[in-house]
Amino acid sequence: MRRTNWYVITGAPCSGKTSVICGLEQRGYQVVHEVARAYIDEELQKEKSIAQIKADVLSFESHILNRKIEIEKSLPEDALIFLDRAVPDSIGYYILEGLNPDDPIKKSKLTQYKKIFFFGRLTFEKDRVRSEDDKIAARLDRLLKESYQMLGCEIIRIPLLSVEERIDFILEHL
Repeated sequence: MRRTNWYVITGAPCSGKTSVICGLEQRGYQVVHEVARAYIDEELQKEKSIAQIKADVLSFESHILNRKIEIEKSLPEDALIFLDRAVPDSIGYYILEGLNPDDPIKKSKLTQYKKIFFFGRLTFEKDRVRSEDDKIAARLDRLLKESYQMLGCEIIRIPLLSVEERIDFILEHL
């Protein structure tokens, strides 16, 4: 097991993760932005639709999982890094899509994160990258929590505060 000094920012879509990650980055912290969002943005720029990008759901989810693993392998274990989602998030997404989660479960057991910060749901807002709706976001909220809990991770719930207050809360709990 690889023990790290990495902190995971996770939660359902539209819970404020990206805003906090960007705020942490502005304060000078090393961050890793969400892999799926970056990949979807790249594919949208190639004139693909969300439906085309996610047409082969196993291929899409496997690509995201493997990309997260590649990125995490390249990171120094002792560096303080904030991740916008991590490998265990793929467990929840595999289950959501009706895929066998054995691969992401196995790969999630290879890394130990310092802490998991779990963001509560905010009002759901659709954007050009999100394919989920409010009902799916609610289900993902539960699946993501269960994914980290099944791995024995302690989850720190982030209260519904302003972005700056959420960042301060996280930094106080390092």
